[in-house]
Amino acid sequence: MELKKIFLSIFFVFLIGSAKADTIKPTENLSAFDVIKIQLDALKNNDDNDNGIMQTWLFAHPDNKKMTGPYPRFRIMLYDVHYRILLNHYSHKIDLIMNTESKYVYGVKVLSEDKQQFFYEWHLSKGNEKNCTNCWFTTAVSMPFDQGNSI
Repeated sequence: MELKKIFLSIFFVFLIGSAKADTIKPTENLSAFDVIKIQLDALKNNDDNDNGIMQTWLFAHPDNKKMTGPYPRFRIMLYDVHYRILLNHYSHKIDLIMNTESKYVYGVKVLSEDKQQFFYEWHLSKGNEKNCTNCWFTTAVSMPFDQGNSI
């Protein structure tokens, strides 16, 4: 079992490294942590075409997409004052808060481009998408809690 985790971690690193131009699609091989890491790295490296936002959208839970609307509306939401902090942020740290078999909650500390620190609570659950019924997707991201200057 441990060898399988190591292999999946190496495979995940390979995916991230080779996915600069390619998006990563939901798959049952990705853990909840893999999914949040993919999303945060994509947002950190968002480009002029908003490929980071599109990558994040692919891992939004189908039920969440019903609330946020289609991709163009989701994209606008990411440029809102509460979430634009995530776009091209300087760094992030992910800590597990709680988990069950079907739900994970992470605390995410984000250091913005202007070196302000913010905290988000990030929820992931198993999806019910027809092509990926056992995949992890983001169900909710809290409003940011301002943690002040980092310096």
